[in-house]
Amino acid sequence: MRKFISLFLLLAVVSIFTSQPALAQAGGPVYIVQPGDTLSFIASRFNVTLEQILAANPTIDPNFLSAGQQIVIPGLEGITGILETEIIPFGETLRSLSRRTQVSDEQMKKLNRLISPTELYVGVSLIVPVQEGQNTLSTRLSASVGESLFELAIKQGSNPWTLASVNKLGGTWNTIPGDVLYSPTAGNEGNAVTGLPSAFLSASISPLPMTQGSTEVIRVITQGNVPASGMLIDNALHFFPANDEQIALQGVHALLEPGVYPLRVEATLSDGSKQSFEQMVLVTSGDYQEITISVSPEYLDPAVTEPELQQIVGIVSNVSQDKYWQDTFQIPVALPYCIKDWFGIRRTYLGIGSDITTNGWHSGVDYGICSESNPYDIYAPAAGKVVFSGPLTIRGNATIINHGWGVYSGMWHQKESLVVAGQDVTAGQLVGQIGDTGRVTGPHLHWEVWVNGIQVNPLDWLDQDYP
Repeated sequence: MRKFISLFLLLAVVSIFTSQPALAQAGGPVYIVQPGDTLSFIASRFNVTLEQILAANPTIDPNFLSAGQQIVIPGLEGITGILETEIIPFGETLRSLSRRTQVSDEQMKKLNRLISPTELYVGVSLIVPVQEGQNTLSTRLSASVGESLFELAIKQGSNPWTLASVNKLGGTWNTIPGDVLYSPTAGNEGNAVTGLPSAFLSASISPLPMTQGSTEVIRVITQGNVPASGMLIDNALHFFPANDEQIALQGVHALLEPGVYPLRVEATLSDGSKQSFEQMVLVTSGDYQEITISVSPEYLDPAVTEPELQQIVGIVSNVSQDKYWQDTFQIPVALPYCIKDWFGIRRTYLGIGSDITTNGWHSGVDYGICSESNPYDIYAPAAGKVVFSGPLTIRGNATIINHGWGVYSGMWHQKESLVVAGQDVTAGQLVGQIGDTGRVTGPHLHWEVWVNGIQVNPLDWLDQDYP
């Protein structure tokens, strides 16, 4: 019996000291460490000192943080629970976030040091406190013109007082047509996108945050599948039907300054009227390196480089309604392959034997030759239609393949092109030979991918499926 009692007491003591969430709650809300976090960054994020963090977490080793680790955040009076990190999706506003999570605007502003609701940019990381047993609401509804909150509640199997309470309305009479409300009852959950006009069932952009050189996928589902349009930064979006949604692809220029830029979506209703929604989206740096390259000065003359660039832009700006590719793209060269230069690298060109200097950047990926026995073959990375095949001054012997939906591949500096304009090609089909024509420092294939008129990182297209 004594042994049993001793074992029981020992287990009780162990349970107390290993129950970290309960222990953490006693000292303040708990933050879950994210990949790449440092203790200094966490302290700065919550506007506390490193010493205060260490004092509240005496068992934490500041030199060995790991993702998923729990850290008590001191100095946040009135805030409890787990401090989760959420990436703000397109369509989310401070009001809709507060309604969905049932966290007050004041707590959101305090935790994230928001001065204005307009700071809630798409792609930004936000801290949201979550209480144990707390339910995040996902059923969205909006009152039509002339529809009361009582009528809306009846449709949802709820009551107007509950809807007024969870949506922080001044009263059951205080609702506006089109305002996105939440209901605790089950219904049209859709996805978590909120704050959108009634013409949109959902709208999203990924990946987030946007990065210099990324390919962005914008998806919308509209009421009655009415047509969608829009703008991302200063690029008109082209939406294509795909099952029950509409999809647009858009490249983010590698030279675009990091910051926030507008994304707008618009739905044209059957009566010709339009509903639109615009929100600022965060663009982050691609962290590209800088190098210097020496070339013949004749290749740096704007009278040569600019007309050729405009010729390419004129070709890849045509948007085909047909989609030719399937799944991920394939590596456009034989194995084993060697990458000699990466996408996005900032370049300073020096004219050999002159004082000419030009700034530029690398708009694709360079595949070199690994060994003398390595094949020089170039393959189509995906199915498509050849829209250009011929010699260019800067790009040498060039081939451009239209993959559909505004997506193109450019294959530069070939020894020779083995296809002609108008020819259909399949993924993996032989289309050329690696060479050293045009502005080069040695034999290689320069492969670039254009998405709606913008060059993007081609390696992204080798790593994931784009719809």
